[in-house]
Amino acid sequence: MKLRKLLFLFTITILFNCQPQPEIGLITEKAMVVSARKEASKIGSEILKKGGNAFDAMAATELALAVAYPYAGNLGGGGFMVYRKNDGEIGALDYREKAPLSSTKDMFLDSLGNVIKGKSTLGAMAVGVPGTIAGVFESHKRFGSLPIEEILQPVIELAKKGVIVTEKQQNRLEKHTPNFRKANKETILLDNNWKKGDTIKYLSLAETLIRIQKNGRDEFYKGETAKILAKFLRDNGGIITEEDLAKYEAKWRTPIVFTYDDLKIISMAPPSSGGVCLSQIMNGIETYNLEQYEHNSTKYIQIITEAERRAYADRSYYLGDPDFVSIPITKLTSKEYSQERMKNFSFENPTLSASISHGSIEFIESNETTHYSIVDQFGNAVSVTTTINGAFGSKLYCSELGFFLNNEMDDFSSKPGTPNMFGLIGAEANKIEPEKRMLSSMTPTIVEKNGKLFMVIGTPGGSTIITSVLQTILNVHEYKMGMQEAVNKPRFHHQWLPDDIKMEPNGFDTKVKKQLQELGYKIDETNSPVIGKVDAILVLPNGKLEGGADHRGDDTAIGF
Repeated sequence: MKLRKLLFLFTITILFNCQPQPEIGLITEKAMVVSARKEASKIGSEILKKGGNAFDAMAATELALAVAYPYAGNLGGGGFMVYRKNDGEIGALDYREKAPLSSTKDMFLDSLGNVIKGKSTLGAMAVGVPGTIAGVFESHKRFGSLPIEEILQPVIELAKKGVIVTEKQQNRLEKHTPNFRKANKETILLDNNWKKGDTIKYLSLAETLIRIQKNGRDEFYKGETAKILAKFLRDNGGIITEEDLAKYEAKWRTPIVFTYDDLKIISMAPPSSGGVCLSQIMNGIETYNLEQYEHNSTKYIQIITEAERRAYADRSYYLGDPDFVSIPITKLTSKEYSQERMKNFSFENPTLSASISHGSIEFIESNETTHYSIVDQFGNAVSVTTTINGAFGSKLYCSELGFFLNNEMDDFSSKPGTPNMFGLIGAEANKIEPEKRMLSSMTPTIVEKNGKLFMVIGTPGGSTIITSVLQTILNVHEYKMGMQEAVNKPRFHHQWLPDDIKMEPNGFDTKVKKQLQELGYKIDETNSPVIGKVDAILVLPNGKLEGGADHRGDDTAIGF
């Protein structure tokens, strides 16, 4: 009898160990930073340990990413922040880049009205007026607690000490070096055949940061740095002037807020399309009781795809910089509107994108963005997405200042109806105008449950940002996954045009893919090796924090 019992226990143990165990991320008691690089997460976490708050850590993490992750972290780009303070106050900061004063609607078209290939993506004409430094200082001015000099010091030390090249970074550098050589007149720091394990010291960037540490925000926009930057861009054929830099201001916005079941979701407002699109999709799917369908099953993918298709069609037509265009946000984000849009969806066959235009009342963005999420020991939370648009932005590198410049001008509609570098169609609402902010997909998001902080989430991924944030929220809410498990799950994406479902290769059941194709859906796994790199934090029932750091990059969660 005893032997039989032992055999039974042994068999149960073997069976249990053979089952795939749920992936669990870093769990901490009080505070956490999750970002694209360990070095940046560590610096942000150390600022919190010193007694700084989430906004102090935001400044440190943002600028540390400029050092450790020049692929997307930046001084020469811009971004968006959504915050929730421990007293429930919410808000959003827009430090998106702007079109230069001498921009024109047709600046990227030839004499026949055709888009000039590469002009809006490579080199100085592609650069929008950077907003990152303005964003960091504006956030810190309103909410920071530690001196900015103290916050910047570890970032400067990191730039001087250098950052070790990872395998993923080596691969990125090898891929983009040919375009570094096209965009720059001279050899740049990153064009040096760097290999995994090498240390890159960013000494020019350290000097720029020292001047900013000493002279503050105005150093970048009105000081020596501004003069060097404006001259560099002019010498390289650009149109940004000292006046452009001096006039730049970050802007506080009212976030998009909506409910889904018992969740309250707080996301970014225009000129990001993130919050509006996310609300449209979630409003459209809310009545379908997703938990009754298996995760990533045929019907689950159909519902999400059809809601995405409709939201992206509207995005293309209506959305732009709210300081320049009138956007029917109340209508677009109403549950009635989205559910009416879903009425002609049938499980029997797909709704062809060709048959869908905007609702009865055409977009633009980068894959190579970066996101970080922070919760501090006081209960404040920030969700921040920042970018220089394409990988290493315009590929134009100012060696004297030590950073890449964005190619954000490609996020405008160079010509309405013509796709940008990410296949997104734009319209009149997002046409180029002086001092206008270009439309974005960035979707920094905070989720409450029962009036309490529940999730902090966001991702890079261009047009796939919105759908990656959506699926990660659903993984936690509908399928009761932990944060790391939710982040790890394979993702799919539909954006109206082109009319196909992009899927991460080898992540989806062959039977499901076959069923979708038989229904008439086109599947594209060819150019979707990564759909988003989600960095998120989940507040567990016991009050502890679980980080979700995306394995698709070098992303890391650090906290205490």
